[in-house]
Formats: sequence, C-alpha cells, structure tokens
Amino acid sequence: MVKSIFIAGVGGFAGTVIRYLVSRYFQFHYITVFPWGTFIVNIVGSFLIGIIYGISEKGNILSPEWRLFLTIGFCGGFTTFSSLSSDAFILLQSREIFRFAAYTGMSFFLGILAVFFGRLLTKII
Repeated sequence: MVKSIFIAGVGGFAGTVIRYLVSRYFQFHYITVFPWGTFIVNIVGSFLIGIIYGISEKGNILSPEWRLFLTIGFCGGFTTFSSLSSDAFILLQSREIFRFAAYTGMSFFLGILAVFFGRLLTKII
C-alpha cells in the first residue's frame, strides 16, 4: 500500500508541475478571459488517459505500477477538474455566460472525445 501511494504521489507531482508550466505559458502568451491553460490540460490529459487505458487493455504492456503512476498519479495531477470548476465559476461570476457555456460544454464534450480517440488510437496501433 505504501509503495502504491508513493508511485501515485510521484506521478501526481510530475503531472502537477507540467500542468503548472502549461498554465503559466498560456497566461503569459495569451491575454484572454477564456482559461486556455486549464482547457488544454484537461483535453490533453483526457487523451493521454485514453491512450494509457487503451494500451493497458491490449495486454501486459504496462505493469500495474506504471498504470498507477500514469493514470492516478500523472493524469490525476495533470488534469484539473477543480481548476476547471473554479474557472467556470469565475466566468459565471463575471457574467460571461457564453464563455461559461462554451468552456464547460467544450471541456466535457472534447474531454470525452479525447478519451475515445486515445483508446481508438491504441486499437489501431
């Protein structure tokens, strides 16, 4: 159990650091009300988790430890549902109803689509 917690924690740390860097990049390079950093991270993370689970379904390509590290750890730290929720609330609070609807709708729909395509890609390969 301690080993699993450590593996997930290290993966979460790596995912969190990369999420922070991606978010900062978008904050510094794009001046917009739309939270692009969180949006991109969630879509890419959904695609990655689709690929990881797709690879896992193909057989013993990933050990249980690597799957734990990559899904629960890395993707869990990298994707940002709590940040998505906070960004959505800020858009609502600012009365940015269209941006709120676009952001939440696209995040949800494209996130599911990204998981689907990640899994599909692993079946094709």
